[in-house]
Amino acid sequence: MTSLLIIYHSRTGGTAQMVEAAFDGARAEGEAVLRRAEEAGPDDLLAASGYLFAAPENLAALSGPMKDFFDRCYYPVLGQIEGRPYAQMICAGSDGENAARQTARIATGWRLKAVQEPLIVCTHAQTQEEILAPKTIGADDLAKCRDLGAALGAGIAMGVY
Repeated sequence: MTSLLIIYHSRTGGTAQMVEAAFDGARAEGEAVLRRAEEAGPDDLLAASGYLFAAPENLAALSGPMKDFFDRCYYPVLGQIEGRPYAQMICAGSDGENAARQTARIATGWRLKAVQEPLIVCTHAQTQEEILAPKTIGADDLAKCRDLGAALGAGIAMGVY
């Protein structure tokens, strides 16, 4: 068990681009598994050494499918994944802080160890058209996502965490 599990939800493609970059970085450093929140379950969490949670901010909160993942998996793994490292990425239209806080509170309940501050990529989508439109994440932000995946993957592979 030395793999990084990346669990994500994406509605308009922004978070998907972010996790693809993080996944590429993680695979360059060690073993990584990518799962959509709708498909991931307790067995995936138990099989991994660390986690990267990624989701969009919707209405100043964590996206529904990501919250559903946490709801389905929280109690089945409670007390079994303590101390494992995690990081998170949020694709936000404004600040993303509340979605990041919600994820951190769940991770605290699991007794996971945050190994980096949340990476929040802001798309500045504020109108209905902008919010619902497909997103394009810039090269600089994708590089940050790739670096986060690589650092998390390397730390897990080397046993740093």
